[in-house]
Amino acid sequence: MAPLRVLCVHGYRQNGGSFREKTGALRKLLKKHVELVYVSAPHSVPQVRGEEAPEKENGSGPGGDEDSRGWWFSDIQARSFSAQQQCEESLGLDESVTLVREAVKVQGPFDGILGFSQGAAFVAMLCSLQEQKLEPEFNFRFAVLVAGFRSACKEHLRFYSTPLQIPSLHVFGLEDRVIPDNMSRELLPSFQQPQVLTHPGGHFVPAASVHRQTYQDFLKSFQ
Repeated sequence: MAPLRVLCVHGYRQNGGSFREKTGALRKLLKKHVELVYVSAPHSVPQVRGEEAPEKENGSGPGGDEDSRGWWFSDIQARSFSAQQQCEESLGLDESVTLVREAVKVQGPFDGILGFSQGAAFVAMLCSLQEQKLEPEFNFRFAVLVAGFRSACKEHLRFYSTPLQIPSLHVFGLEDRVIPDNMSRELLPSFQQPQVLTHPGGHFVPAASVHRQTYQDFLKSFQ
């Protein structure tokens, strides 16, 4: 049986390479069933001296990864992003959609898509574009959203107008201080039948043996 191919979308201030490293335990946990393929966001995140990276609990430390990347900016002038920042419009989302479209063309097809933090919020938007038939290249059969949230940007409200039919697994930590679990719960109504996996930890992709069954149960219907 061929493994499922899953496109992996990293968090803010990460990149495809660093996210691959940080999900090593997940790759090991699912290696017989899933092939994870990683992409990097198109936007370079400016480094601010002394600034703490929003993804720091996941091992990127103050300042984030050396090649810090983002999928969109909530502060257009500062070219920065905060999940809590309310804004009228964002910067850079169209380029990110184009990058994923090209990744699907060149590296696909993919069975599913997985996102972490800002990447998970982006995955929800990509699924919405797919269901609105605005991106004919997209044909994801399922989505895994780790530490996801609803964008606080008003121009992104269009992504949440109708609950999405795509099967989804939502994973979040009860001690997450970067994306508190209530923010992840606010995303659940945007999906028709969301499945949920909670863990007692913080801002990372959980992949302990205790989580294996939940992942496999969710994925087995797509194999």
